[in-house]
Amino acid sequence: MTSSRSLPEVSGDGVETSIRARQGNDLRTPVRLPGSFASSKRMLARATSASPWGVEAIPIQVEVDLHNGLPQMQIVGLPDTAVRESRERVRSAIRNCGFELEPRAVVINLAPADVRKEGNHLDLAIALALLSAYDLIPPDCLDRRLFCGELGLDGDIRPIRGALAIAELGDNQGANEVLLPFANSAEAAALEAVPVVGVRNLAETVEHLVGTSPVSPRQRQGTLEMSGARGPDLAEVRGQEAAKRALEVAAAGGHNMLLIGPPGAGKTMLARRLPPLLPRLTRPEAIAVTKIYSLVAADPPIGLLSTRPFRSPHPSISTAGMVGGGSFPRPGEATLAHHGVLFLDELPEFRRDALEALRQPMEEGELTVVRARARMRFPARFILLAAMNPCPCGHLGDTRHECVCPPTQVERYRSKISGPLLDRIDLHIEVPSISLEELDDDTGETTQSVASRIAAARALQRTRFETGFPTPYNSALSGDALQHACRLSGAGRSLLETAFEKLGLSARSVHRLLRVARTIADLEDSPAVEPQHLAEAIQYRALDRRYQA
Repeated sequence: MTSSRSLPEVSGDGVETSIRARQGNDLRTPVRLPGSFASSKRMLARATSASPWGVEAIPIQVEVDLHNGLPQMQIVGLPDTAVRESRERVRSAIRNCGFELEPRAVVINLAPADVRKEGNHLDLAIALALLSAYDLIPPDCLDRRLFCGELGLDGDIRPIRGALAIAELGDNQGANEVLLPFANSAEAAALEAVPVVGVRNLAETVEHLVGTSPVSPRQRQGTLEMSGARGPDLAEVRGQEAAKRALEVAAAGGHNMLLIGPPGAGKTMLARRLPPLLPRLTRPEAIAVTKIYSLVAADPPIGLLSTRPFRSPHPSISTAGMVGGGSFPRPGEATLAHHGVLFLDELPEFRRDALEALRQPMEEGELTVVRARARMRFPARFILLAAMNPCPCGHLGDTRHECVCPPTQVERYRSKISGPLLDRIDLHIEVPSISLEELDDDTGETTQSVASRIAAARALQRTRFETGFPTPYNSALSGDALQHACRLSGAGRSLLETAFEKLGLSARSVHRLLRVARTIADLEDSPAVEPQHLAEAIQYRALDRRYQA
């Protein structure tokens, strides 16, 4: 028979209660309950850190609670494996830096609790919050500071990814100082917004915080060249004057471009010479590009990048590799080409789903990746430069070689590129085979001379942007801005109507025609879009019906 027993009265230092076993068992287990919290020596400390989220960083509040109990350390708040393993790294680092922690029950909370924490960014903040909870450093020295870094077992602070995004977060959060690994401090200091202190080990960090040996903030260094972004000179391309002119228009207005021609005609040569034609990154663009490469590159940059990215993925790339993905989404090639060039050689050989996934960023300049664990937005404003053969054998329309492909095979090959995707490409350029005489001609313009005209056209677009237009690139003009910037005369309107009917253009194609015409006018420093500018733009759409499936 089960009986009940009333609890004894509370004593000064606690109470004793008994748990009776069911089914008449007379065994009782005494449980000690605290009567006064003053004797529990409970302490709470906080430090602010950050964790990557897409191409940005989000603030993470590290809370450390000490209480009596079995000596153990628990980390809560959706940590991944790397974060959970920080317990052992932090313990060893603290011990090897000369600090002694008495065995206590420790709970470490990473807030907000509903956001997944991943990576090695939180080690330094956890260690400092622990030292503060044990009253080894003053708690106020952690206020209005942001800490990020991976700890080695000896206390050294190792590099992390996303230093520039973390510094930007610290500035937005009103931090007085951002403490990062010394190897990342030059990159973060390039922001020039919040003092960035580079620390080499945990002991040096503590000495800086308590004021015994302060560390001076890092100063900004020079800009960096992106490896492989500066290509060869345009004058090395023999012949192909029409294609080189189209390349100039594409670079001036940020337009997408498709090169169609037989093997060996120079399509890849032309593509490799587009990045040097583009102007250097502006400071806001450089910050955006550097943030991306800081988070995903194998070797994070040590300063702001100055040249535009050039990405050339293999045709076997998956959809996730092209636009980003994974259970916890990471950027793909489209984002890595942000403010640069995405070159797709042998366009029909790419997977259909990978190509179709580019339709959103080509239109909007960004993309959204939704997964079960997260929803992220990645920037992806790039120039799409694609190249393809006219048929599987590559010699359709070539006067020097005979095509051996049956019509059904040619149609099947071209149908790999959908009409909506082709519709989003502004310039369709034929690149024919060149003659021996053209091969010997060395009178072509240099990259420097063409780039000067492109820079002047880009300056006109920036001026237009500063007066109220939504974008500094003609390729992204839309709505009222497009109508205002691309007003046509009567003759121009008549020409556009004729092209609309004869070429079977869509409304999207018409808008892209007008944007290209606006860029051609900017290259000639013309305030208005004249009929000759529109006529040249129409020439770049003349392949719509021929190559559309």
